[in-house]
Amino acid sequence: MAVLRFLYSPAGRVVRIVVGVGLIAVGASLGGWWWLLALVGLLPVATGVLDICTLGPLFGRPLSGRRFRESAGRR
Repeated sequence: MAVLRFLYSPAGRVVRIVVGVGLIAVGASLGGWWWLLALVGLLPVATGVLDICTLGPLFGRPLSGRRFRESAGRR
């Protein structure tokens, strides 16, 4: 699946981090109930920094990005 290959790639990690930081910035700047958006933004930042993909196990892939890239290289 192309989406998972992208999410597990280094570029996908960067995109997740940037999107997460953007959500945190918008939520923090708008205040009020928008802080919930900032809390949601923590998930993509954490998954990008930790090199994990939470969608992977739903499709029978490993959680770890390193393990996914190692297994994809063997195919």
